[in-house]
Amino acid sequence: MTVLVDTREQDTVRARARLRRIGVPVEREKLDCGDYSAKCSVLSLKGKVAIERKMDLNELSQCFCQGRKRFEREFERARESGTKIYLLIEDASLDAVYRHRYQTKMQPQAMAASIFAWLARYDCQILFCDDATSGQVIHDVLYRELKERLEQMPDEEVKEDAEAGVD
Repeated sequence: MTVLVDTREQDTVRARARLRRIGVPVEREKLDCGDYSAKCSVLSLKGKVAIERKMDLNELSQCFCQGRKRFEREFERARESGTKIYLLIEDASLDAVYRHRYQTKMQPQAMAASIFAWLARYDCQILFCDDATSGQVIHDVLYRELKERLEQMPDEEVKEDAEAGVD
């Protein structure tokens, strides 16, 4: 498995640590939605599965407030293209939302309403984790999505694609 990292994902110390924790090769590539996807020699999840990562509730709050239109467009592109999308929020939990354990003025009721609206509107999955484990979560989600799709492929198709070197 190779993890695809969107070219817009910033190269920071924290990002480099996350990429190391993913534990497989990574390639920077423009993704139409999300920050991460994956591929292997016979199948690509690009355009099929994506993970949109937020570093904390402060960043998520900015996406729901000042950047809402851009954030909505990202998830609308995923929905329109049939891409299954995960929203991964680091250093966060629903308890932290309800207890207003973030630095912005967005009220907990509004933050929770936006989170649950995203679940309903975009049929996305929301995952919470510590930033120290986000690389492992990204790996595990993409690995499982890739494995499930590979197991559903007819054996002849997998063999033919592997022989042809199809990604």
